[in-house]
Amino acid sequence: MGEVKLLATNESFPCARIEWALKIKGVEYEYMKENLLNKSDLLLQSNPVYKKVPVLLHNGLTIAESLVILEYIDETWKQNPLLPQDPYDRANARFWARFIDEKCVIGVWKAGVAQGEGKGEAIQSALESLALLDKQIEGKKYFGGEEIGYLDIVAGWIPYWLNVLEQLGDMELLTPQRFPHLHQWSLNLMQTAPVKDCLPPRDSVVDYFSFGFNYVRSMT
Repeated sequence: MGEVKLLATNESFPCARIEWALKIKGVEYEYMKENLLNKSDLLLQSNPVYKKVPVLLHNGLTIAESLVILEYIDETWKQNPLLPQDPYDRANARFWARFIDEKCVIGVWKAGVAQGEGKGEAIQSALESLALLDKQIEGKKYFGGEEIGYLDIVAGWIPYWLNVLEQLGDMELLTPQRFPHLHQWSLNLMQTAPVKDCLPPRDSVVDYFSFGFNYVRSMT
């Protein structure tokens, strides 16, 4: 299916999503690590709108934004489907993927960087979003059923990256008592080969997000 390159950085969970998907599909690719403090000309040319990773290069085509890339991968390489085959289930998966990125990720980030009187309210908002996600995984091994699927990949930041955000934000969100189904799903996901084989060193993730936390806090 041609040459595949991934512009990415190890510490970014949107980039990890793409690696997981490519490995599940069995697609060979070249990993091109980006320094986000000194972005390459290739990245700036490939994603001139947002100038960020991940970017997938396939036979001269460029695809940006992790959710878009995931769907491109699923439609290009048909083996081991990520999205459900049923139209309703596919639409539902897309809905929850946007919920994860627009509510869960942003909610946890806001709770982490929040300070003072507003922190408690921000944490409560993040907990409410995670509670809705916890209900979605109840009674299932993975969001995709017995095999890892699209939503598992999208939510795959939770088992590893969330703990770093909790540490930096001085908060505790994902506990087995509070979210038993999401917690068990996290344990299951961390045992799968595509996920555990593509995790960056924790210290580098802490450094990566510390920069963003400190920058946002300095602006408030």
